[in-house]
Amino acid sequence: MSTAHDAEWVIRGERRVRPSPFCLVGIVNVTPDSFSDGGRFFEPEKAVAHGLRLLEEGAGVLDLGAESTRPFADPVSGEEELARLMPVLTEIRRCRPDAVLSVDTFKAETARQALEAGADVINDISACLFDPPLLEVVTQFRPGYVLMHSQGRPADMQIAPQYDDVAETLLTFFEARMNMLVRAGLPEDRIVLDPGIGFGKNRDHTLAVLRALERFRGLGRPLYVGLSRKSLFGALLDLAPGEREEATHLAVALLAARGVAYHRVHDVAGCARALRLVAAITPQQ
Repeated sequence: MSTAHDAEWVIRGERRVRPSPFCLVGIVNVTPDSFSDGGRFFEPEKAVAHGLRLLEEGAGVLDLGAESTRPFADPVSGEEELARLMPVLTEIRRCRPDAVLSVDTFKAETARQALEAGADVINDISACLFDPPLLEVVTQFRPGYVLMHSQGRPADMQIAPQYDDVAETLLTFFEARMNMLVRAGLPEDRIVLDPGIGFGKNRDHTLAVLRALERFRGLGRPLYVGLSRKSLFGALLDLAPGEREEATHLAVALLAARGVAYHRVHDVAGCARALRLVAAITPQQ
């Protein structure tokens, strides 16, 4: 199991996130069409209240997203993304100056304005490939950065994804993109690695990735995994999105026992209970 020291994550302003020994990243979808809770928190007041509640339930980071990246999602303009995001970001920052706030975007201008408004982390599904000026933004502000693997864009990523060896592909990708980011000026301690569950991967690919997590940890950066309510649970257990909380809790516990420190989830309270159990019964290293 990871220790708090080896899972430490430096974010904007030299602040440090220190899992003890785990960190829950609470999801706040300010969208009408996310796969699991689309529309429930679309109104700014509801999104703010939801984010503050997740912090009270034990979220160490809030991840705010204003454009759905579910498979086959329609793209959203930068102007619309900012109109959805900024009222929520600024109000949560006002209410909780201490909170660690992440913004889920691949757009350079959205990231810039979010960081200027007080965001600490950029969670980028594209690895700076969809909007290359994002690289300049993250090297200028030096936030925490979630480096995620995706094969394709949301509109087409789940149309017959193919790999010769999915784990080897991800290892090569992470190493190359980390080297690129560090050469550009983003310190390596800002980076965590997200294998991109459900992003250009079918069920068998996902299972192969999950079985290979220890190999990714060998790259020297903490792992950040988003399994919450994913289609994997539908494929394996025939569960609809609203029926996947128990499976999510179990999966988060299993991954935590294998050293995953950062868990991006919808149900913070339930996952926090699962992780407390893991911490209580797992031998300390």
